[in-house]
Amino acid sequence: MTGRIKLWLPTMLLALAACGGDRAGDAPSAAVPAPEQEQDAPVQDVPPATAPQTPGAMPAPGTIGFAGFGPARFGADQEQVRMAWGADLGDAKPAEPGGCYYLMPRPVPAGGYRIAFMIEHDKFARIDVESTDIIAPGGGKVGMSADEIGKLYAGRIQTRPHKYAEGGQYLRIQDAAAGNGVLLFETDAGKVTGWRIGVPPQIDYVEGCS
Repeated sequence: MTGRIKLWLPTMLLALAACGGDRAGDAPSAAVPAPEQEQDAPVQDVPPATAPQTPGAMPAPGTIGFAGFGPARFGADQEQVRMAWGADLGDAKPAEPGGCYYLMPRPVPAGGYRIAFMIEHDKFARIDVESTDIIAPGGGKVGMSADEIGKLYAGRIQTRPHKYAEGGQYLRIQDAAAGNGVLLFETDAGKVTGWRIGVPPQIDYVEGCS
């Protein structure tokens, strides 16, 4: 009996060593992390936190003011406007040096732009808005009645007749802080159809860059 135990014991130890060796050999492959999921875009392509994060997103309330758009003041160059927006504004260029053109967020909706940045003489001159969800300084927006605008900006409005819409008006509001900025609402049938903010003379261009 003792002899058989002596013979069995080394055999068992060899078997255990073999099993241990297999586990040790398997350990490195078990420790290899699973492949990372492919990222949507390289880190350097991620827009700044201040930028609209989804197509069609609009700027935060308070970003548009009588002085400009966030850090991009009226009079800034187009690159500063692009940086302030933080997302794609297209690749529009003037038809001739110093000419007038617009930068618009991409993609542009089929029904027309919602917000656009006018550049003329290589300088940021005005912002045009046709979206109901973008609020002008002071609280005005597309869809409001002329009476509502009158209450919001009481005592500050200069009224001019609309060039094309019969009975329509341009409601022109000067910066209360005595800056050069002007806010202008267009109305048709007593409702605001669009508004713009910028500096003269571009603020009064009835047909934009046309």
